[in-house]
Amino acid sequence: MALRPIDNALPLTPERPKKQAKVSVPIQKQAEFGVNDENKAPLPLSADAAIDYISSENLKAIPDPESKIQGLVEGLDSKDWTKVCESLNNTRRFALHHSSLLLPILEKVMLVVVKAMKNPRSALCKTSIMASSDIFNAFGSKLLDSTTEAFDNLLLQLLLKASQDKRFVCEEADKALSAMVRSMTPLHLLHKLRAYVSHANLRVRAKVAICISNSVSNMGLEGMKEFGLVSLVQMAANLLNDRLPEAREAARNTVISIFEAYTENEEQKQESWQNFCQSNLPTIHAQSMAKITSL
Repeated sequence: MALRPIDNALPLTPERPKKQAKVSVPIQKQAEFGVNDENKAPLPLSADAAIDYISSENLKAIPDPESKIQGLVEGLDSKDWTKVCESLNNTRRFALHHSSLLLPILEKVMLVVVKAMKNPRSALCKTSIMASSDIFNAFGSKLLDSTTEAFDNLLLQLLLKASQDKRFVCEEADKALSAMVRSMTPLHLLHKLRAYVSHANLRVRAKVAICISNSVSNMGLEGMKEFGLVSLVQMAANLLNDRLPEAREAARNTVISIFEAYTENEEQKQESWQNFCQSNLPTIHAQSMAKITSL
C-alpha cells in the first residue's frame, strides 16, 4: 500500500498559548492618611466610626463659656474635621445652655454649619444636622430676623439632605425640619417654604409639602388670611397633583386644615367651601378640593 504524501496530510491545529495567570502586586499607598513614617501605626480606615453622636439630652453645659465662645468659629472653620465635629458639638452645647453667648455670632455659625453639612464625610454631615436641630429649638423665629441668607442656605441644605438616599442622614434631616416647624411661627416660615414648592427635585417638593402641612395645622383662620388664604389654597392645589404620593398626602392634609379653619363658624360648611374654591381656583382644582373635604 502506497504511503500518503506528507503534503496531503491534514494541517495540525496549533495549540493556543496558555494564558499567564495575572498576579496583582499590591501598591503601597503612601501617606494616604497623612502617615508616611514606617515607625508610626496607620490610622483606622473608617475614622467616622470613632465619632460619637451625642443626643441633646446628654450634652452638658460648658465650664467657663465666656472664654470658650471666642474660639468657637475658629474651631468650626478648622481643616481638621475631627476638630470641626468637636466644635459642632460645642455649638450645640452653647445653643442649649448658653444661647445668649451664641446669639451675637449666630449668623457666622450658621454659615459654617451649612458648609459642614455639604461635606461628603458622614460624621460632619450628621453632626451639623444635629447642631441645626438644637439651634432651631434654642432660637426659633429669631433665626428669621437675619438680613443675610444664612437661614435660607440652611433650609435648602436640610431639604436636600432629607431628600437623599443615605437613610441615617435623611432621618436626621427630617428631625431637624420637624424641630424647625415646631419652633417657628407658622406665618413667617410659610413665606420661606413657598419658594421651594416648585423646586426641580420632586423629593424636595415632598419634604416642603410636609413642612407646609405641619405649619398650616398650627394656624388659625386669621393667620391663614394674613399669609393669603387664596395663595395658600392655590399652593395646596398645585401640590395635590405632584408626582410623589408623600407630597399629595401632605397637600390633602393642608386642604383639610384650611377647610376646618375656614368653615369653623359656617352652618353650610361644604357649600361655603365649594363656593370659595370655585371663586379662586380652576374648575378641575376646585372639584379636587371639594372631593377631599366631602370624604
